Amino acid sequence: MYFLKRLLTWWNSQTIGTQIFTARKGIKVGEDDQGNIYYQTADAKKRWVIYNGEMEASRVSPEWHGWLHFTWDEPPTKAPLRRKAWEKPHQENLTGTAGAYAPAGSLRRVAPASAAPRADYEAWQPE
Repeated sequence: MYFLKRLLTWWNSQTIGTQIFTARKGIKVGEDDQGNIYYQTADAKKRWVIYNGEMEASRVSPEWHGWLHFTWDEPPTKAPLRRKAWEKPHQENLTGTAGAYAPAGSLRRVAPASAAPRADYEAWQPE
């Protein structure tokens, strides 16, 4: 069953074709803190990532994203990016999860039981 799943789907893991291409032409360049492995061809014309777990593009950190899209030539393992003091650590896209951002006044934001009723919203009533 696992073989069929890998043969017919791309979202569970790398496909058989990607695995064969990686074995034949891929040169491992590095690995990030989430366990994603980055490869390129010998002529450095193709670059790709093999995800560790769920395939979600937002799991690629900004430094590796820049390398994958040929923004810079050296991978973060050879030329790490300098971080600014105000930069936050990379976080995957949390849209649709309990950790998603909910601004003040949002219906999704959980208000404490002792909170006063909302003063920033007045329900529309037909006349």
